Amino acid sequence: MEPKQPAKQVKILIADDDGIVREAVDKILTVFGYEVVSVAGGKEALDLLGPELDLIILDISMPGMDGFEALRRINARKLGIPVIFLTGAGSMEYAVKAVNLGAYDFITKPIEDLELFNIKIKRAVEKRMYVRRERAYKEDLERQVLEKTFELEEKNRLLSEYSHNLEITTLDTMLSLQTALEEKDVYTAGHTVRVTQYASRIARAMGLDDGERQVLARACQVHDIGKLVIDISYICKPGPLSEEEWGMMRKHPVIGENILKPLSFMSRELAIVRHHHERLDGKGYPDGIGGDELDILTKIITAADSYDAMTSKRSYRSNLNPVEAVAEMRRCAGSQFDDEVVKVFCEIIQNGSN
Repeated sequence: MEPKQPAKQVKILIADDDGIVREAVDKILTVFGYEVVSVAGGKEALDLLGPELDLIILDISMPGMDGFEALRRINARKLGIPVIFLTGAGSMEYAVKAVNLGAYDFITKPIEDLELFNIKIKRAVEKRMYVRRERAYKEDLERQVLEKTFELEEKNRLLSEYSHNLEITTLDTMLSLQTALEEKDVYTAGHTVRVTQYASRIARAMGLDDGERQVLARACQVHDIGKLVIDISYICKPGPLSEEEWGMMRKHPVIGENILKPLSFMSRELAIVRHHHERLDGKGYPDGIGGDELDILTKIITAADSYDAMTSKRSYRSNLNPVEAVAEMRRCAGSQFDDEVVKVFCEIIQNGSN
């Protein structure tokens, strides 16, 4: 029989306390073209255990540490190295036990059928090659997953940063347009800034969390955005507005909501903008809702917006001073405004709280 040299030299570890058997197996494997390391016991085999090994051949009956104990410790290292047991003829019970403990195969000694011996060695080595490829594939896959995860996290971070900047830019643009609109009229100049400040102070005093306060502030900043597309030049005229003019004015909450609808990041603000002229008793506009149908943020902006309107001059009426406006707020508490919001707001105004 003419041995064939493997394409890549395979490293095999032999552990057998019988020097004659160990030397014989060593020579056979060397002839077959394998690199062989041989030791006299299980403990010595464990000392040489490493990932570079392709196969381990263990004798079962060895002093100090037998093959079974050596196998248990090899398996505990989880290197994926197949183990073939050498067992004496007639020791089939040992062979079965070895396989049950996780041995790949067993070979009876003395070795008489070299062809069968070589086939078992090749199969065990092929298993080792398969395990190696599988582990390499898994490690490469894990590496790729980590790389892709990192890339995805970075892209998500950049996207989040971009979205955040886009939100700020969009809101700033709208605020600039609304401010420009207000500045055309001496009676409404600064209205948005003041409403935002009042509402923020109320929300802080009522213990609303940062997220709620941010939503409220953004809603305040754009609550009158609907006036951008309505000709409201008539608000500068002396005298009260006609029914037709009031009808036009009452459209701005709904128009404002429609302007904001494409902005997904302002989904909560939509309802606040639409309902900032509603009343607790349901007599407001545009939907005539009230009570629990209005959330706390809407109740706050309603009070802040109305207070600023009361204390601001108009072409057709004089403004109220803070004392008069506070009295009016309290008079309308429970009908137009929420009682708790009015209580907190009036305390803020009277105490001059920031």
